[in-house]
Amino acid sequence: MATNSNLHMSRAGKADEFYTQLSTIEDELSHYRPFFKDKVVFCNCDDPYESNFFKYFCINFKRLELKRLICTCYGTSPFAGTQLSLFEEDNIETEPKKAYKIIIDAIPTDNESGHPSLGDVEKLLRSDKGPVLLNGDGDFRSPECVALLDQADICVTNPPFSLMKEYIPLLIAKKKSFIILGNTNHVTFKELFNYFKTDQIWLGYTSGHFWFRVPDYYEAKGTDYKQDEMGQKWRRMGNSCWFTNLDIDSRHMPLDLYKKYTPEEYPKYDTYDAINVDDTKSIPCDYFGEIGVPVTFLCKHCKEQFEITGELHHGSDNPFDFAKPVLKGKEKYVRIVIKRKDQAQ
Repeated sequence: MATNSNLHMSRAGKADEFYTQLSTIEDELSHYRPFFKDKVVFCNCDDPYESNFFKYFCINFKRLELKRLICTCYGTSPFAGTQLSLFEEDNIETEPKKAYKIIIDAIPTDNESGHPSLGDVEKLLRSDKGPVLLNGDGDFRSPECVALLDQADICVTNPPFSLMKEYIPLLIAKKKSFIILGNTNHVTFKELFNYFKTDQIWLGYTSGHFWFRVPDYYEAKGTDYKQDEMGQKWRRMGNSCWFTNLDIDSRHMPLDLYKKYTPEEYPKYDTYDAINVDDTKSIPCDYFGEIGVPVTFLCKHCKEQFEITGELHHGSDNPFDFAKPVLKGKEKYVRIVIKRKDQAQ
């Protein structure tokens, strides 16, 4: 199954066309059910004929007790209504290269469970309450889509990675809740780091190497690439994660620290007064100064246990980019600088 058409590939010159698997969406969103009751959900980077985000919210519309579902897509996406379909039969005709929206307040169903099936969603898309063409190209920054964003409570989607620097600030400025798929490297962007430092964004429940469906014209790769029995191409993206600003339980679960600090095992950087720790499980339980940790630490960050004080990246990206992470003369990969908030285990 496929998901949203990631936007602006031709405009940005980036390989942004990655389609999230339904299982990836289900694994994360299963933790958020209470947040959706009576809410308007906006998938503003999703072709309704192709999107597994759209599919997920349609099938679970009644179970989640949604108030409304809004979905828009970018009209000039190479996939828009042409190569992938929400339905196995690929039997719904759409106009290629068009941007459209769909707004759903209810999904009629005749099945005994009372919950919509994929067939019910297909009927809806074929009906007069199905997608409506937009006046513009469906860019999430367009006046049309921003007006729809103003109506929403929660945005849930896989935005184009090359435009994450613009997508997240828009949601923050509009004071919207969100659950969006991204990459841990986005944390280090100078346009985004301060949101994480000031506790406006944190990571969700699931992270790791996720497989995404990609268009046929994507080149084969030696690693993190496969073709299934149908010839469909797949790529695996490392350090994939979910960003959210919903107050989920996982951000309040402290790490169980057990290692003891020694200067020999935990040397300080040449460029900054902080010790280096190469993996989260090795954070010493008895050190209360600043600590440089990999960005993946954020997957386990407990806001009551640690504060984020800055980063070691280029040494110039932002006021909290303290220095380059140089250790014993060798530059390491970017580090997040953290400090214990209390002196209890």
